[in-house]
Amino acid sequence: MTAESEKDIEGLLKIGRIVGLAIQAMREALQPGMTTAALDVIGEKVLRQHGARSAPQLVYKFPGATCISINDEAAHGIPGNRTVQPGDLVNIDVSAEMDGYFADSGGSIGVPPVSAENKRLLSATKSALQNALDAVSAGRPINVIGRA
Repeated sequence: MTAESEKDIEGLLKIGRIVGLAIQAMREALQPGMTTAALDVIGEKVLRQHGARSAPQLVYKFPGATCISINDEAAHGIPGNRTVQPGDLVNIDVSAEMDGYFADSGGSIGVPPVSAENKRLLSATKSALQNALDAVSAGRPINVIGRA
């Protein structure tokens, strides 16, 4: 491995950890009654504390630092005055940049009480992700992910 590729791996790991910390903080703070804008502020604060910038704001001039979708919103929900309710399924998506390296991750969380249908959905998506991770490896065609 070259020094340059080691530097790249370190840069990607660093921004990936920061994205993970932002998601963790947002998940821990999530509660009924809060707005998606308030949740977004938490993610933005974590990014700033670690010297990272919101990639959607940087690249697309997105109105929030993170994307927060509730229930039937497919993805890339714009943070705002929408209030989280008990039983909601909330997707948190954080994408950030630091020193020219980008990371993007997210996940969904059910706000108690979580319906049986949402529990099945969360379980099925977790299982699908694990199947994809188990199937992919260096040198294998990318379509193994879809098949898994």
